[in-house]
Amino acid sequence: MRPSLLSSVLDQEFLATLQGSHTPVMLWGPPGVGKSQLVAQVGQRHHVRVIDIRLSQMEPSDLRGIPFREGNLVEWAIPAMLPNKERHGAQGILFLDEINSAVPSVSAAAYQLILDRRLGDYSVPEGWAIFAAGNRQGDRGVTYTMPAPLANRFSHFEVELNLDDWVAWAYQHQIDERIIGFLRFRPELLFKFDAAHNPVAFPSPRSWEFAHRALQKFASSPPLLLNTLQACVGSAAGIELKAFVDHLHQMPDLDAILRGENVKTPKEVDLQYAVASALVGRAIRSKHSPDALQVYGHILNYAKVLPLREMGVMLVSDLLRAVGDPMFSVPEFAPWAESIGDVMLYG
Repeated sequence: MRPSLLSSVLDQEFLATLQGSHTPVMLWGPPGVGKSQLVAQVGQRHHVRVIDIRLSQMEPSDLRGIPFREGNLVEWAIPAMLPNKERHGAQGILFLDEINSAVPSVSAAAYQLILDRRLGDYSVPEGWAIFAAGNRQGDRGVTYTMPAPLANRFSHFEVELNLDDWVAWAYQHQIDERIIGFLRFRPELLFKFDAAHNPVAFPSPRSWEFAHRALQKFASSPPLLLNTLQACVGSAAGIELKAFVDHLHQMPDLDAILRGENVKTPKEVDLQYAVASALVGRAIRSKHSPDALQVYGHILNYAKVLPLREMGVMLVSDLLRAVGDPMFSVPEFAPWAESIGDVMLYG
């Protein structure tokens, strides 16, 4: 399932804790595709705490607690990391990450916690959702086959990569527009992992964020930049991104486009992708300025003259996701919509 839909599922499952209809959710996917971030974003949207427990790093007693003698009885000290209404709040998310990387004895200790929402005398507070995540067995991570009793305690979803969802996330998090333009140009490089060769650096949503940081830190040192990009996303992807970035000096004048001047569109497809992503970034930065609608209008006019109609559709689609409903009140929107004819806008 694509991340935007999974976010809605997780939101509903979180809210369902208050109605008593919550089902624990298990997210499956290769490394670096954003499983943990999907859960963290649910916590951010609902302003609740996310307790992230890495089961792969635990012993069974870490969950069950430590026994101690109380008179002639043995009591159990409840681990402080487990959700507690007084310490952590009435609502929240218990996130069991790397669950299928845990040794079987730890998985067994988690059975009761996940289904019955309790361990011995401890109970998970009613307003807390339980989510889990793990890599698939073919992803060359350290994994164990999930026992059927544990698997049957979850609803299971596989995280699918979707470039549009990643681009929307990237604009929201100020990812360098050069990387967004590059991945629009080379979408197959959003994630490329060959489990047979088990590379140490490879393109993934996570490693493209690392590449963004490298661009900020090493842009003024070209020899270092190439090496650091390759260290983030692998040798081939790093070389391609560096070549793409080096080519951008031929981009048209973005300020002139935003002033409504007649600017010639580039013939090269990679430059068209770069211009489109840069214009969306400019639109986002002007979102709260007095001339925001005028900026949107000039971008719509430029989208109409791009050589590929699909490129204009992509540009305006990204713009709509980034700035929202105000786009529909721009006078230039209707003429642009008419100009694209049978090309579908909403995907």
